[in-house]
Amino acid sequence: MEVLKIATAGSVDDGKSTLIGRLLYDTKSLTSDKLEAIETKSRQLGYDYLDFSLATDGLVAEREQGITIDVAHIYFSTINKSYIIADTPGHVEYTRNMVTGASTSQAAIVLIDARKGVIEQTSRHFFINNLLRIKTVIVAINKMDLVDFSEEKYNAIKADFETLMNKRDYQDQNITFVPVSALKGDNVVNRSKNTPWYKGETLLENLENIDNQDIYNSGTPRFPVQYVIRPKTEEFHDFRGYAGKVYGGELSVGDAIVVLPSQTKSKIKNIHFYDKKVTMAPRRSSVLITLEDDVNISRGDMIVKEKNQPTVGKQFTATVSWMDSQNLIVGKKYIVQHGVNKVFAKVDQIHHKINPDYSGVDETVDALKMNDIATVSFKLNKPIFYDAFKSHRTNGSFILIDSQSNNTVGAGFIQ
Repeated sequence: MEVLKIATAGSVDDGKSTLIGRLLYDTKSLTSDKLEAIETKSRQLGYDYLDFSLATDGLVAEREQGITIDVAHIYFSTINKSYIIADTPGHVEYTRNMVTGASTSQAAIVLIDARKGVIEQTSRHFFINNLLRIKTVIVAINKMDLVDFSEEKYNAIKADFETLMNKRDYQDQNITFVPVSALKGDNVVNRSKNTPWYKGETLLENLENIDNQDIYNSGTPRFPVQYVIRPKTEEFHDFRGYAGKVYGGELSVGDAIVVLPSQTKSKIKNIHFYDKKVTMAPRRSSVLITLEDDVNISRGDMIVKEKNQPTVGKQFTATVSWMDSQNLIVGKKYIVQHGVNKVFAKVDQIHHKINPDYSGVDETVDALKMNDIATVSFKLNKPIFYDAFKSHRTNGSFILIDSQSNNTVGAGFIQ
């Protein structure tokens, strides 16, 4: 079954947790004990309705304050797909959580309160989806029940968001607008009689129709080697295979390849998928590859097609989302983890801080604070093999690790 990872985004009280809870309820994905707990807690709070946000907000502080603080991952399935939803916080000070939740997502739901319309946080969340090259974005205009399901209000918000869309640099996004009431269930899973003017699909129908194969970049196959397989048994005495996951494109038997960083050339002899031999490994598949030549390959090396190689270098410039309480400063050293490789890196230059509300850049900064997003250059102690993030989400991204605390302190997207 296909698995679709979704990130939610929205300002405080826009109803993200309630929307997810409604999805779980209407798809009958809530267990009986969880549903009973929601009913009991809703009565205790004096509500005459079920508070579906209780299905996702797990921390006591979240339930008491009615806000989301940490990223929660929620799982549910339909007949067609399995879903993993990252319920991310809406506060400005939790921007780093939004980046974390969206970094592995294939689609996003941006919520807008129909009473408030497009606000600064809407711009920030859309900017992050644009930065992370999230191709499919569903704009859920929520709480339509509080504006009497007004088509005029819906169209006004849609027009404001389309103005925001004109500022993006990633033009290949598929953006859909849906008027919903998460609390009442209108147009979430079931079509609403309150919006006869809306002829589009429900939120769930839009999710069901997303083509998973259309999400990832294609045409640039990358095969980072995770493990070298040497059974050394009587049956497989001289067997040497390379296990990993194919990213960005397809690899086939007979392809002329280059091993990085050694630049050794060979051809793909066989591709094994579990206990079968296949002639082609599609992108996102985990396989084991053997080569026609006895090549010296180690974990962390990369197999690529001879005529489609990445950049090999000891320096790069990237957009960095800073996540640590200790500032990022020029000259400080970190560990860059790029795929399975870890290399030491020094901050060479902070070019400018990017204002995620599309208001421009700030070139006067000399350090990055928590939740800042900036363009930064790094120098590495040894080369890595990378692509620009805009053309290859997997091979163009990395994380920064503090060598002292071993904490992940930043996420980067190579330009």
